[in-house]
Amino acid sequence: MSSHFFTSESVCSGHPDKICDQISDAVLDAALAVDPESRVAVETLVTVNQVVLAGEVRSNAQLNFEQIVKQQLQRLGYTDQIFQFGDYSPVTTLVHQQSSEIAVGVDEDGAGDQGMMFGFACNETPSYMPLPIVLAHRLAAAIDQAREKQVLSYLRPDGKTQVTVKYEDGHPVGIEKIVLAVPHQENVQLSQVKEELFSQVVQPTLEQFGYHSKLSQVIVNGTGVWHIGGPVADTGLTGRKIIVDGYGGYARVGGGAFSGKDPTKVDRSGAYAARYIAKHIVAHGLAEKVEVGLAYCIGYAQPVMKTVETYGTEKVSPKKIREFVDQLLDTSVKGIIEKLELRKQRYLPTAAYGHFGNEQFSWERLED
Repeated sequence: MSSHFFTSESVCSGHPDKICDQISDAVLDAALAVDPESRVAVETLVTVNQVVLAGEVRSNAQLNFEQIVKQQLQRLGYTDQIFQFGDYSPVTTLVHQQSSEIAVGVDEDGAGDQGMMFGFACNETPSYMPLPIVLAHRLAAAIDQAREKQVLSYLRPDGKTQVTVKYEDGHPVGIEKIVLAVPHQENVQLSQVKEELFSQVVQPTLEQFGYHSKLSQVIVNGTGVWHIGGPVADTGLTGRKIIVDGYGGYARVGGGAFSGKDPTKVDRSGAYAARYIAKHIVAHGLAEKVEVGLAYCIGYAQPVMKTVETYGTEKVSPKKIREFVDQLLDTSVKGIIEKLELRKQRYLPTAAYGHFGNEQFSWERLED
């Protein structure tokens, strides 16, 4: 019997990079709500008492960027002056029109950029996602809920999670280590934070998947002190958590991030299509573990690469898998957008706790 360990991390919704992802996707949603044909590529930067938006927008929507930013910061809990950052911080907007040289290709249903994307699925969890990243996401969401619902009222915005899973013969068998980082009020001792995170967050989350851990296996705030999180502690940027957004390092990732990009950008739509294909292959019992690769050229409608890797776990012939893939989804840019209804999707919910494994997203829904 062979054994190994694998670790994945996630971050809470108030993490600086995730603040940026959520602001960028909130801008995208506001544009698509008015004009489904909007072209959006907006990046956000946050630092001490500053928010900066930069990028390109072509849309019939009249966007109030400052209002969008403030709404997100209020929702995320950044309303206290102690954070030195929040809904009171100035917003600098540096947004211009999409390049006409890019638009000419996209207007003809071509890809908005070149690049490669990968989608992955396995049978480790009901969502066909790897267990380490699923647990990391669930822990991050549970920490946020404990703060928002005042279950642990002393917690503050920001936070990170990390889970190490033990595998035997390629299958998960137990939890080796959990690492949590969460800012909290100064008048609360770390020992209390650790014990209550374990009882209110860790144990309930693991039990949902049939696992458990001991308090001794959990590390909370490794330096022993963390009181103020957010951009005062760490500058944030859109798209800096692409491993968190994807498969937690368990599978390959493509060349680009997702948030703030409309679906003509294949960094986003291509990655969703690849996941959609991979998930269906596993869900239909054609293989136990699958990676789908796609690559595009700017202005070209069809992918220049389409691959399926089953790691020797296939249950049918490669030919049958290829036929299944071809019937499942037209992987042209237009085909992906229409089949997955990407102009109707709200993207803000994707910007925390991962883009995959959540059935409210169209690319996660299975066909019969």
